[in-house]
Amino acid sequence: MRAAGENFILSFTKIADVVSMLENPFDISFSGLPDEEAKKVELAELLVPSAEKVSNQQYDSARTLLKHCDRLSSSTGNAVERVVHCFSKALGERIDRETGRITSQGLGKQQFFNIDDAAKGPTPNILASYQEVPFSQVARFAGIQAIVENVTEAKRIHVIDLGIGVGVQWTGLMQALASQSDSLELLKITAFGTTLKQLIEDTGKRLTTFDESIGLPFSFNIVMVSDILELKEDSFELDANETVVVYSEHLLRSLIPLPDRLDHMMKVIRVLNPSIMAVTEPEFNSTSPYFVDHDPNRMIIESLHFGKGIRNIVTTEEAERKIRNARLDETELGTSSLYQAKLIAKRFACGNACTLDMDGKSLLIGWKGTAINSISTWNFI
Repeated sequence: MRAAGENFILSFTKIADVVSMLENPFDISFSGLPDEEAKKVELAELLVPSAEKVSNQQYDSARTLLKHCDRLSSSTGNAVERVVHCFSKALGERIDRETGRITSQGLGKQQFFNIDDAAKGPTPNILASYQEVPFSQVARFAGIQAIVENVTEAKRIHVIDLGIGVGVQWTGLMQALASQSDSLELLKITAFGTTLKQLIEDTGKRLTTFDESIGLPFSFNIVMVSDILELKEDSFELDANETVVVYSEHLLRSLIPLPDRLDHMMKVIRVLNPSIMAVTEPEFNSTSPYFVDHDPNRMIIESLHFGKGIRNIVTTEEAERKIRNARLDETELGTSSLYQAKLIAKRFACGNACTLDMDGKSLLIGWKGTAINSISTWNFI
């Protein structure tokens, strides 16, 4: 993809029209590349001018190029074919939106599968991703390590999770506390949510069952509201003797286009005065190739995470964009968290391609240098 972009810039002035572009995309020699690699670059080179023509509102020319992108790409092909497939579909939707063929409300309805259903629980594709792909585990264990260090002396710990999902991250914390502390009086986990109550209840049951095997003093609570604006400081039933920890995975960026909800959430968290807040978010420059070409779970994960992100960026603007990224000040992530991240990455077959880089005080977790996830910790003063 990088090579295609560079070639596009170098040869931009030589392109006369779409017809000549299709006959000889950029008149650049690929003699130094194997045939298969050259084909990948040529396919990517069809996508780049397609996007350029969409941005210039040259929709007829863009559609002609995108038809060829669709014909040559596939959701089940090699890495470049899959990336081109996602972008081509998103660019087609943007053209339809800008020409009035569909409205912004109609975006996202044409999906390969139901995203909400795919994310509701420990489905085979989600479990396969967790077992085969290091990003989630590396970020979670680094965050858990930061929390463990922060609550070493605490007798009563209250973890507030702002999007618990299947909750697998907390089994690591429970094991760490069980092995390190004989004086812990209670670990309380409160899961916050606005939807999927049954999923949260099932997660609580699994964590309670797991706790029974290690004998940790434990309780699980749920705080459900229909709207974040309904959340109150007393919703979490804090004990004066508790050490409060807040964990957020992928929630805050979804609130950036809803500034009143984000502001309200952060005001509530500030009043809770957590000793630490750990935040995991995906990075938007996450379009690097995936790791295998023929995994039945791959299409689900790519469509769920990368494909959805691509479509969100390409098809929407300003207030309509439902997911955005923004940076906030954070505290230093400890060296032991970085060590834990490296240790977890080594457990995966593809761990050598999982790159870990400090970006200021936060940790970027990437695939061959392209950032996929970030983990940061915050303190409230």
